[in-house]
Amino acid sequence: MEDQEETTTGDGEEWQMQNGQQEVGGEEDDKMVIDGDMEDWNGFISGGTTVGEGEEGEVVAEWRPGEPVTPQYVLWLNRYTNEYLCSPEDNIYNINFSRFKIRDLDSGVVILDIKKHGPTEIQDVIDLDTSRFIQYHFSPAFLALREIGATLEFTVGSKALNRFRLIERHYFRDLLLKTFDFEIGFCIPHSRNTCEHIYCLPDLEPETVEEMIAHPFETRSDSFYFVNNKLTMHHKAEYSFTPQRETDTSRE
Repeated sequence: MEDQEETTTGDGEEWQMQNGQQEVGGEEDDKMVIDGDMEDWNGFISGGTTVGEGEEGEVVAEWRPGEPVTPQYVLWLNRYTNEYLCSPEDNIYNINFSRFKIRDLDSGVVILDIKKHGPTEIQDVIDLDTSRFIQYHFSPAFLALREIGATLEFTVGSKALNRFRLIERHYFRDLLLKTFDFEIGFCIPHSRNTCEHIYCLPDLEPETVEEMIAHPFETRSDSFYFVNNKLTMHHKAEYSFTPQRETDTSRE
């Protein structure tokens, strides 16, 4: 997915979703199904870069807990991570996401709109119960889209964010589909922020598309959030592109 941004207003502990289905969980084995009046929002556009795959055969040394995780390290990862590379306590800036919306740029159709409802005042406390794992259910038609916009709304605690950066790595099995690198930039303390990243979706071989549809949740992503080049948050996601009736039947 490739990048840019826009403004919106949101509402920001309960998640609501429109035009889609989603599952959320604190860990990969702890999932649950999930189907604004925030003021003083900062709206901004950030330019990002799309990073290609690492050199063929590149081997990344195994990361060990306690070692620093840098942007360079995650950009050279050649597979989906088996564990989280930071803990919830590392979110010392109290970054709290309150809305996530996906739209097709060609048609303007909103594909997904999830809102988290809670106190209107900014909470300067680390949320250790926040979910870091999510499952998305999309139709096969999603794989035919060329560009989507992903709007993210979030608040910041008492510490300013310098060089706030998001790196996403998307995989199907052990195949790196694409890397997205978004430089969000600076956010002031006690602020409410909105940005829309523009994703240029990869051109996939027809055989790969068929395999992704036939094997739900084997398409996965790591999302790494850095502040001043230090990993602050790590989120994981899995994706299904199977028609909903088939997905429901397979779970019975």
